[in-house]
Amino acid sequence: MNAAWLHPALMLAAAAVGLAVGSLAGMGHQDSVYIEPFLMAMLFLAFLSVDASAAKGALPSRRFLFTALAVNFVWTPLFAFALSVVFFPGSADARTGLIMLLVTPCTDWYLVFTRMARGNVPLSGTLLPINLILQVLLLPFYVSAFTGRDVGFDPVPMLLDTAYVLAVPLAAAVAVRLLAICFPKARDAVSAIDARTDDLQLLFLCVAIAVMFGAEGSTLFGNLDMLVWTLAPLLLFFAVNLLLTTGAGKAMRFGFDDVTSLVFTSLARNSPLALAIAVAAFPDSPLIMLMLVIGPLIELPVLSLVAGYRLSLREKVSEET
Repeated sequence: MNAAWLHPALMLAAAAVGLAVGSLAGMGHQDSVYIEPFLMAMLFLAFLSVDASAAKGALPSRRFLFTALAVNFVWTPLFAFALSVVFFPGSADARTGLIMLLVTPCTDWYLVFTRMARGNVPLSGTLLPINLILQVLLLPFYVSAFTGRDVGFDPVPMLLDTAYVLAVPLAAAVAVRLLAICFPKARDAVSAIDARTDDLQLLFLCVAIAVMFGAEGSTLFGNLDMLVWTLAPLLLFFAVNLLLTTGAGKAMRFGFDDVTSLVFTSLARNSPLALAIAVAAFPDSPLIMLMLVIGPLIELPVLSLVAGYRLSLREKVSEET
């Protein structure tokens, strides 16, 4: 099987294994904390693989920054509101959950999928702090404007938690790179890691997916009706935004790898942050939390397929040129 499609197949298999193991072992939502170490390991590998010279020149052009921000913070909130009204006209909690899920761009996983699809990881990384700060500032406005609800929460702990997940692997990658400059053995070790980065990242990603599906399997099986109802708006969101970002990237004449970066920053969502805010702001609305738990169980398989699709397209473009 072509590597572009082998990776998504392995990720889907990991999800199936996670559901089976989670059911047999009695895993629950509390076990989702074990995802974080594997996520940090993937981010470490992603940061370690970034060439220093490429990182220095990674500041986005005004056109790219404008396009990414317009998609994430203008188009997507309006589209999320429209989807919530069409698919959940009779449930304020379901509308709120869907909006909270879709208006928060991802600040971690998207880098992993961008790298798997051979996108411009340094460029994607420059969007991370902007996306994080803007979504925390704007989420209360979106929820209030689209649902009429007030969202009260302390943003500082959430920003610190996210910064921790990102700062530790980034600092570790920088430290390892500095050691490689000073010590030949460290340089050899980094070269060996670089040669196996794709395999290691895929391994950690598959384990993380298995843990996620294992931890949330009971929630998923206990709410299959909500899964079915959530499937349509989320798949429509991913399909429309995929077409929109690829079309916008071509219209703006971005390079292929830059378009891939735009695709994943526009598709991947920050459900952990949205869930943390929902727990603080709407403790008596379990349907909102349920929507934010089910969301990534649909999102991750879709992102794996999109990564395979973009990688396959990239190989065709390379052959033609």
